[in-house]
Amino acid sequence: MSDALPTIWFILIAVLWLGYLFLEGFDLGVGTLLKGFAKNEQERRLLINTIGPVWDGNEVWLLTAGGATFAAFPLWYASLFSALYLPLTLALVALILRAIAIEYRGKGHTDRWRAGWTWCMSAGSAVAAFCVGAMLALTTTGMPLNERGDNVGGPFAWVNAYAIIGGLGVLGFCILHGLLFLTLKTDGDVRHRAARIAGSWGPLLLLPLVAWAVIIVVRSGHWWGWVLLLIAAGAAAYSWIAIRGGREKAAFLAESGFLVAGVAAIFSSVYPVVMPSTLDPQFSLTVGGASSSAYTLTVMLIVAIVFVPLVILYQSWSYRVFAQRLSVEHIPAAHVIPKAVRSAAHS
Repeated sequence: MSDALPTIWFILIAVLWLGYLFLEGFDLGVGTLLKGFAKNEQERRLLINTIGPVWDGNEVWLLTAGGATFAAFPLWYASLFSALYLPLTLALVALILRAIAIEYRGKGHTDRWRAGWTWCMSAGSAVAAFCVGAMLALTTTGMPLNERGDNVGGPFAWVNAYAIIGGLGVLGFCILHGLLFLTLKTDGDVRHRAARIAGSWGPLLLLPLVAWAVIIVVRSGHWWGWVLLLIAAGAAAYSWIAIRGGREKAAFLAESGFLVAGVAAIFSSVYPVVMPSTLDPQFSLTVGGASSSAYTLTVMLIVAIVFVPLVILYQSWSYRVFAQRLSVEHIPAAHVIPKAVRSAAHS
C-alpha cells in the first residue's frame, strides 16, 4: 500500500487541478469578458453578479492544490515553485488585483473609478489564467533542472513555446467556459450573445489546449493518451454542435467532459514524472522520488477522505442556492448614498 500512496496522491492532485480549472475557469472567463463582451455598465454589473456568490470559494481549489503538492511531494513543490517563481508571482498579483477589483469596483461613483477597476478585473483574470496555464504546461514539458532539482536556466527559462501554448490554452478554455456559463446563468441579450460567440469561436478558443495535450501524448507514446484525446475531441465537437443548436446545458456539460478527458490525457501521459528535466532525463523528478513518507501520505489521505467530500457537498449546495438566472432587469440603477447618510452610518 505504501508504494501505491504516491500514485494515489498524484491522482488526487490532478483532480484538485481539474476542480480548479472547472470552477475557477468560468470565474476567470467571466472576469476576462468584462472588457470587450459587456456593452455597458449594467451588463458589466450583471457579469460580476453571476460569479459574486462563488468566486472566492472557487479559489480554494488553487490553494488546496498547492498545499497538497507541498505536503505530498515536497521536492516537486520546491523545484516547481522556485523554477517558476516569476509566473507564480505574476499569477498571484493578478489574482489579488482581481479580488480587490470585485470588492472595490462598486465603492466609487465616477466612471473613471469604475473603468479603472474594470480593467484590473479583466486584465487580472486574463493574466492569472495565462500564468496558470504556462506553469502547468511547463510541469509536463520540463525545465532545465540539474541533479538537485534546481533550475539552472535563469529566471526567464520558463519563457518558451510550451509555456505560451499552455497559457493560451487555459486562457482560451476559460473564455469559452465563461461564455457557456453565462448561457446558463443569464437571460436576455447577454445569454444569446454569449451563445452566439461560443458557437462561432469555440473551436478556435480550444485549439491551443488541444495542441498542448497532443504534444504531451505524442512525446509519451502511450496508447491510452490517444484514447482520452479522442474522447476529449468528441466531447468538444458535441459541445460546439449543442451550443449552435440552442442546447446550452448539454454544451456546458460536454465542454466539461472535454476538460476532464484532456486533463486525464495530459497527467496520465507524463506519469510517473512530475517535473521533467530538459538537461538529462535522469534528473527528472518522479512520483516515487519526490514524495513524502508513507506515514505523511497516509494521514493526509485520511483527512482528504473525510473533508474533500464535505467541501464538494457544500459547494454543490451553494451553486444550487444561487442557480437562478439573472438579467439586466435584476440590476438596479446605480445611486449615490447621500453624505449625511454615510456619516450617520459610521457614527
